[in-house]
Formats: sequence, C-alpha cells, structure tokens
Amino acid sequence: MASASGAMAKHEQILVLDPPTDLKFKGPFTDVVTTNLKLRNPSDRKVCFKVKTTAPRRYCVRPNSGIIDPGLTVTVSVMLQPFDYDPNEKSKHKFMVQTIFAPPNISDMEAVWKEAKPDELMDSKLRCVFEMPSENDKLGITPPGTAPAVTSISIINKPVSTPASYNMKNDPRGLSVFKQEKQKNNQSPLSGPV
Repeated sequence: MASASGAMAKHEQILVLDPPTDLKFKGPFTDVVTTNLKLRNPSDRKVCFKVKTTAPRRYCVRPNSGIIDPGLTVTVSVMLQPFDYDPNEKSKHKFMVQTIFAPPNISDMEAVWKEAKPDELMDSKLRCVFEMPSENDKLGITPPGTAPAVTSISIINKPVSTPASYNMKNDPRGLSVFKQEKQKNNQSPLSGPV
C-alpha cells in the first residue's frame, strides 16, 4: 500500500492515550515532578509499546516499554528531573508512544522492534508543557476542601539526619535549593508558625 511518494501508509494508533496530546508538568521544578500517561488497549489483540523522548536525560519513564493485553490499561509514570525553570523558554521536549501488534508467540521484545516493518508501526506524539503554580499556590492559600501543602518553619529548622555517606560538598545543588527555600520562607507574608 504505497503512496505516490513511495512511502508506506502508517496505521492509526490503536492505543487510547490519556492525556491525548500534552504532558503537563506543574512546578516548582526544584524537585522531581511526575505526571502519568494512561495507555488503554481497546482492541482484541495484545499490543507492544515503547515510550521515546527527545530529551532522554531530563526524564525517567516507568515502564518505558511493555505489552498491553486486550481491554487493559497501563499507567506510565513520566518523571521530569529537577532543573532551573525559565518562564520565557518554551519547552521543545516531546514524547512518542510507538506501538505494534504483538506477534502470537512473543519471547524477545527487542527482536519484535528490530524486525518490525515500518508499515506495522503506529505512533502518537505528545508535547511537554511546563506550568508554574498559580499565585494562590505561591502564597500558600489553599482552596477549601484541599490539604495544605505548606510546611511549618519549625520543621525546616529542625536538624535532619542524613546517611553517613552524604556530603554537602558533593551536593552543591541541594544546598542552594535549601537556601532558596529558606529565603522564600523568610520573605513570605505568611512567615511564622502555621
């Protein structure tokens, strides 16, 4: 089934993705931020999947590949690693969910992908969207009916036990993040016991 250009026509993605087009990550980005991607197999056949990204060092994806039985859903956790967020910089990161119907007696996943013909592959692309918390979130104002996400200052000032192998010199980022948090808390209009 070749097109006028000689390329093979691709099948439409069989899996139903939730969310379908955008992976949203809500800051602050000083710690790992996780979002979930649900992959549902509405077909009557097993489907192999793998998740790829344009920025593999920035994300941890679990599971990043597998087989989804007919009628089942797999939840994929996408973990964005901490970074210095710049609101003026638009994210160009993208993810692709690649799928293929599983052969009847599958034993070697790597071989399935290696031997796959281009016209058997299906894919969906998602873009990454970075969102900062709203002003209410920054001020520590919690909407009614939700648990507060503010930690009291007294807890931050208590000594924290760390493993004997931990060395602050090897973790300058940890110290700077701690200093930033302490500085933010000291400038906050809500400083004092919560």
